[in-house]
Amino acid sequence: MSRGNQVLTGILIVQLVVVGLFFWPRSAPAAGGELLLGELEADQIVEVTIRDQEGKIRLLKQVGTWVLPDAGDFPCKADAVSTLLDKLVALKADRVVTQTRSSHGRLKVADDDFERIVEFALEDGTSHVLYLGTSPNYSVAHVRVKGQDLVYLVSGLSSMDATTSAGSWIDTQYVTLVQEQVYEVTLENANGRFVFSKDDAGTWTMADLGADETFKESAVTSLVSRVSALRMTRPLGTEEKEYYKLGQPVAALTLRTRDEGGATQTHTLSVGAKLVEENAHFCKWSGSPYYVLVAQYTVQEWIEGTRDGFLELPPTPTPQPGG
Repeated sequence: MSRGNQVLTGILIVQLVVVGLFFWPRSAPAAGGELLLGELEADQIVEVTIRDQEGKIRLLKQVGTWVLPDAGDFPCKADAVSTLLDKLVALKADRVVTQTRSSHGRLKVADDDFERIVEFALEDGTSHVLYLGTSPNYSVAHVRVKGQDLVYLVSGLSSMDATTSAGSWIDTQYVTLVQEQVYEVTLENANGRFVFSKDDAGTWTMADLGADETFKESAVTSLVSRVSALRMTRPLGTEEKEYYKLGQPVAALTLRTRDEGGATQTHTLSVGAKLVEENAHFCKWSGSPYYVLVAQYTVQEWIEGTRDGFLELPPTPTPQPGG
């Protein structure tokens, strides 16, 4: 082999080694190592505030129960909060990525350029602030403690674990009815008032149906199904605001139910003004003390519903050739 070929072969071998090292599967950082925040217990944390570039959300522990204090103390899902807290106290400082402040922006852990800021307070009044940045791999993220230049690559946590969306922390189901127990529905909107009732055989009928009209029962069963398990985007609190416009709703639903013992109950849902920036409407259900936002696409049919929407319309005649 000539000298030139030997050199080329050597270069090729080095390139293969570099490529192999770059693409070689990497395991997660070792479980050992110093805890990033020292010896903390999840039970010591009593408040968490999460911020992103769009807004923030606060979680507060009250008498052992986590709530959203800015939404009338709406209850959180205990397991959702405890999962986040367990991940926070378990973070390890065993892999330093950089020690230079100039790298903070690139890793999204800078004071003014970040994926998330997670601040949590302890029962003794002390607090900790973490900047949660980019995630180069699943469940791995760059993290910086406020006031420090060191940036760590930690496992078991990413920005998806700390969202500012209320839906990540609560049960979003706002209405819970047994669909089969609903026997009467009234829908009122700008297009009229529509009344439906169900007989003992389970068949729905429409009031004031004309002799030449055919009722579309599926339209009502679909409406009842959607209302019976209505979900919110987020709670607002227990105090009504004038700008909700629930005194002049754009749609109002009244449902009557009968349980197995024959007891009847009346339920109402009012749909108010639209919050444009969230593409959702202010709503109030009689069975809950909370005012909430419900997605536009969920309530749109009730707002825009017409009489024709509950009827089987005759097919459009097909034009005849030469007609």
